[in-house]
Amino acid sequence: MKLYYAPQACSLAPHIVLRELELTFELIRVDNISKTTADGDDFLAINPKGYVAALQLDNGEVLTEGPAILQYLADLHPDAKLAAAQGTFERVRLQECLNFISTEIHGGLGWLFNSRFPDEVKALIKEKLFKRFAVLNQTLERQDYLMAGGFSVADAYLFTVLRWARLFEIDLNGWPALARFQARVDQRPAVKAALAAELA
Repeated sequence: MKLYYAPQACSLAPHIVLRELELTFELIRVDNISKTTADGDDFLAINPKGYVAALQLDNGEVLTEGPAILQYLADLHPDAKLAAAQGTFERVRLQECLNFISTEIHGGLGWLFNSRFPDEVKALIKEKLFKRFAVLNQTLERQDYLMAGGFSVADAYLFTVLRWARLFEIDLNGWPALARFQARVDQRPAVKAALAAELA
């Protein structure tokens, strides 16, 4: 498998999961501006959407969109319990959580990268984000991870996008359980290895 990634991007989430599962994969860096890979290939030929993550399977198929990639990887090794089994209510809950992260957290923080937005608009985006943070904080006050069964692909995704908060001077200590969650996930060996590889 090949994971196409960019530093500081949401592609960190499947990178973490690949390492959690100890899968063999090739890590290929993408320049988000030129849309070329580190070896000079046209990334748009691999993923016409033009953004990471993209996971190229050994049969040549390319899978895009973080939540889909995360679930695909988890299902390769169900014994690792990074996702509940397909067809169970717990899996539906996981999908609910992934959708919430994708639309409300990833989407919200993503808008803050737009330099053309005036400060008043960014303040409104943050106001909405903070309400969503409060919801997550309530969950994480009750349990260490988003799913009751322990660390899952949802945690890898949330950890990844919450790393952007500091870029916008958002102090997660305003949501203590969320801050503890970030610190907890940051200590996982797979997370440390993924971050180190992306900085290399």
